[in-house]
Amino acid sequence: MIRDITIGQYYPANSVIHKLDPRVKLFATMIYIIGLFCFKGVLSLGLIALFLFAMVRLSKVPFKFIVKGLKAIVVLLMITATFNLLLTPGETVFWHWKSLQITDTGITNAVVMTVRLMFLIIGTSLMTLTTTPNQLTDALETSLKPLTKIHVPVHAIAMMMSIALRFIPILIEETDKIMKAQMARGADFEHGNIIQRAKNMVPLLVPLFVSAFRRADELAMAMEARCYNGGEGRTKMKPLVYQTKDRVAYVIVLLWLALVIAARILVPWPQ
Repeated sequence: MIRDITIGQYYPANSVIHKLDPRVKLFATMIYIIGLFCFKGVLSLGLIALFLFAMVRLSKVPFKFIVKGLKAIVVLLMITATFNLLLTPGETVFWHWKSLQITDTGITNAVVMTVRLMFLIIGTSLMTLTTTPNQLTDALETSLKPLTKIHVPVHAIAMMMSIALRFIPILIEETDKIMKAQMARGADFEHGNIIQRAKNMVPLLVPLFVSAFRRADELAMAMEARCYNGGEGRTKMKPLVYQTKDRVAYVIVLLWLALVIAARILVPWPQ
């Protein structure tokens, strides 16, 4: 389960998506999230699904590798679907018991929110799988550069986000090692209900936090030993330069968002 988390991992491949400017992928992910949370209707959902699976196909990342990231949020998906299904009022009531009820609106909301969360994880995972942490740092720093005029520490923010993304797979691997070490000593993480499993995970937190703080301290000492002093006056070995394919990608993403919004207005959910 721990190794099924795909956010923060990079999958090397020779694809069109990998070769795009990281600023384009960052912008496209933001637009994708906007479209994902403003869609309303079967046509909008179809456009989002078509766009997502087209990007997965172009990225040359195995679909099974991307989808396995959903295993880590199965509990969250179940809780979201259950709450929307049982706590949403509607015109047609199919089942009722005290304050709980299943309605037509509840069924629709449960399906929509579950699909949204699934597509959100797949879409954001696709960005990190096709973009290295260094590229993401450069994209964030360049995109937020105008904020430096109002004394916002853009380089520090981009560096922190990059380090956080880089630490995700490291901490996942560290958690897996700790779990295996404790299982070898008799710990049980696979049996019992959800509450018992959550309680069994508590002994993992202390060694995991100790390991995380130790790694953070080592990273800080390494940066200080190399006289790191922020982004002022620093140059880049590979500066970001837009190419024709990047401009075409911008146009495609914006047209896709316009289609999603138009589909939301013209083709709502069937009544």
